[in-house]
Amino acid sequence: MRGAHASGELEGASVPVDVLRDVVRGAATWSPDPDPVELTMRGVLAATAETEHLAGIVLTAPLQALARLHTAAAAGLVADGALGRPRRPGEESPELTDLGAAPPAQDVAVRLRDVADVLVAVPSLPVVVAAAVVHAELATVRPFVRGNAVVAGALARAVVRAGGLDPTGVAVTESGHAAGGGAAYLGALAAYGRGDAVGVGLWISHCCEAVRAAATQGEAVADAVLAGRLGPPT
Repeated sequence: MRGAHASGELEGASVPVDVLRDVVRGAATWSPDPDPVELTMRGVLAATAETEHLAGIVLTAPLQALARLHTAAAAGLVADGALGRPRRPGEESPELTDLGAAPPAQDVAVRLRDVADVLVAVPSLPVVVAAAVVHAELATVRPFVRGNAVVAGALARAVVRAGGLDPTGVAVTESGHAAGGGAAYLGALAAYGRGDAVGVGLWISHCCEAVRAAATQGEAVADAVLAGRLGPPT
C-alpha cells in the first residue's frame, strides 16, 4: 500500500493509504466515474500488485514482464489495443516533459532490447545498479503512450526483489524515491538523461539512497505490523 501511495504521489495523484487499503480489502470501491487522479491510482495499485507475480520472469523474459506491468498500469488510460505494447510511429507520450522530448517511436525497440539485456545480466551485475538503469531508461525513453513512470518504478521494484536484494519485498522502494520530493526525483532522472558519467552517477547515487531509505521504512512498517499499530504513512 505504501509503495503504491508513494508512486501515486510522484505521479501527482495523492490518495490516502487507508483509502487504498480499504479498496484492496473490499471495504470500499472505486468510483463508477473516476477522475484522472483515481484512474492513475488504479493503475499504480494494479502495477504494484503485479510485481508480486513477476519474480519468475522479470530476469528471464523481461519484455513479457514489461508488457504485463504496462497492461496493469495503463488500463483505462489508453485504448485496449495500446496496452502492453510500445509506441508506434506517430504515437507520442505526453509524460515526463521535464526530461525533454521522448525519443521517436522508431528508436524505442532498440532501447527496450538494451533494457532486456541489462535484466538478463543481473546475476552478474549489482542489483541496485541494474534496477537504477532500467528505471531511468524507461522514464527517459517513455516507450508507452501513458504509464511510463509507474511502469519504470514497478519494474525496478520487481528487479530489486527478483535479484535478491530484497527477496521478501518489504522495502518500500517507491517511498525511497519520493523521500526527497518529486523535484529531486525528476532532477536525478534528468541528470541520467544527459548521458554523461556525472549524470548517470548522480542517478545511481539517488537510487542507492532510495533503497537505503526504503529498507528503513520497510523495517519500520514490519515492526508496526508485529506490534499491531500499523497506520498511515508519516
